[in-house]
Amino acid sequence: MSAITTVVGAFVLALLVATLFWGGAGLAIALPVAFVVLVVAFGMDLRRRRTSMSPMKDQRERATEHKVEFTERDRDTLYSSD
Repeated sequence: MSAITTVVGAFVLALLVATLFWGGAGLAIALPVAFVVLVVAFGMDLRRRRTSMSPMKDQRERATEHKVEFTERDRDTLYSSD
């Protein structure tokens, strides 16, 4: 989770606890609002993660297109058991 999602989640949790502590009609308003805020925060975090993974996915696709050729010295270094 990102920092903003954690902060929003903590705020919503505090709002719910305060509403439950005081009770009354505020509970009917706070629960749906808290749910909507959590869904929006989760959606924003999910969208941020997808956009940050997109360049990595493109790089992986480009990397699979090229075959890597190793020299004999590379093979000795890679397979060395020392």
